[in-house]
Amino acid sequence: MKRVTGIGGIFFKTEDPKKLKDWYGKHLGFQVTDWGCSFLWNEVDNPNPKAPARTEWSPFKSDTTYFQPSEKPFMFNYRVENLVELLKVLKEEGVTIVGEMQEYPYGKFGWILDPDGNKIELWEPIDGGF
Repeated sequence: MKRVTGIGGIFFKTEDPKKLKDWYGKHLGFQVTDWGCSFLWNEVDNPNPKAPARTEWSPFKSDTTYFQPSEKPFMFNYRVENLVELLKVLKEEGVTIVGEMQEYPYGKFGWILDPDGNKIELWEPIDGGF
């Protein structure tokens, strides 16, 4: 079973997300939206997909609770295959699962903690769901 297949996103806290998004848009050319920026690409195993794959870049307000229970100012998001099965295996391996899996038109999400207390978001994407 494949586990992580790529980086799904970079999420971090900042005092002023709008100011930071504007700066990245102006100086680095990020095509920012309310949520951040999406980088589109094709997977090596699927060079002609119906929809490109995405990696998300998103600054969050510094007081967000989305990263809890981690106290870190960032969160990793990794793309995975078969999230339901992976969460079962991780639980059997003694990995701390955070919350319940959630499903949206753009994929399934689950959360775990690594040994340093970093919250990790696992995303089984539906790239055409955006």
